[in-house]
Amino acid sequence: MVRFGILGFGLHAAKRLMQGFAGAKQCRVSALSRRDLAQARESAKKFNIPLAFDSAVEMCRSPEVDAVLVTTPNACHLADVLTALECGKPVLCEKPMAINAGECRKMVEAAHKANLLLGVAQVFRFEESTRRLRERIAAGEIGHTVFARSEFSFPGGSGHARKWILDPALAGGGPIADVGVHCVDALRFILQDEVARVSARGDSRPGGVESAALLTLEFTRGTLAAVLVSFRAEYRSPLEFTGDAGALSADDALNVERPITLQLRRAGTIVDTEVVSNQDAYAKQVDSFAAAVEGKGQFPVPGEEGWQNQEILDAAFLSLKSGKIENVLRVP
Repeated sequence: MVRFGILGFGLHAAKRLMQGFAGAKQCRVSALSRRDLAQARESAKKFNIPLAFDSAVEMCRSPEVDAVLVTTPNACHLADVLTALECGKPVLCEKPMAINAGECRKMVEAAHKANLLLGVAQVFRFEESTRRLRERIAAGEIGHTVFARSEFSFPGGSGHARKWILDPALAGGGPIADVGVHCVDALRFILQDEVARVSARGDSRPGGVESAALLTLEFTRGTLAAVLVSFRAEYRSPLEFTGDAGALSADDALNVERPITLQLRRAGTIVDTEVVSNQDAYAKQVDSFAAAVEGKGQFPVPGEEGWQNQEILDAAFLSLKSGKIENVLRVP
């Protein structure tokens, strides 16, 4: 049984992660940290977590912690990951991995030097919806994939509980960083292909983060993909793939709260439907990392994958400023 310490126990941990741990079979949460010790103790009591800290170092040094899950604001990820690695603990880091690719590289190199596992919490890789889309496209159900589309939007304005997502110094960007990374990673995973070039358009604001954006991704095997993200639109997360022999789609494909219907269309007619559930995605993610920590398998989203996603985000932000198509660097 792998014991996790959650570093930066906030809204995401309370709303999503603890539900995942409740369904996990190979791990549990033994400690948490928050900046305020009173709040840390309050959260620990609420979720029946044995240890509470207001120091990242102290939590990571605890002999009651086998692995660290970093859930702090994006700009804190580098320091927190390095702290956990220096304390000899394998790390699962929330997405986006950092605020630029250079920070990701430092994390990956530090993990290799310490011979410790570093993973990125791209939870949608553990969903049934993305798994089945990947399998069905690989099986040739829609032929060669010509177009792909991934959207992710939610009301993330000034009233949102995660206020830091509107601060460019802490978040590194707006919806491109926060949910665009999910869209990019899902497309890479499902298509089993890499992004070569990116162009981006958005409502970039001086001194602030973008609140809506459109990214065009050019994949190495020719697929053109559109990613639409927003903090202003209602919640949506559809996926659609159009090939020369059909189209596969799912409305709100990335949600974890209700069943998702996958539809296969040919000649404008629905010829097949499949209903799947993503409710255990968070449990699968932490159990997969726990298994890798115990040497029972490989975690499917190592640090290099988070780094590659960040190279794509960096190219998108560069395109947002330059107005040009930007090349994406490949992670070695």
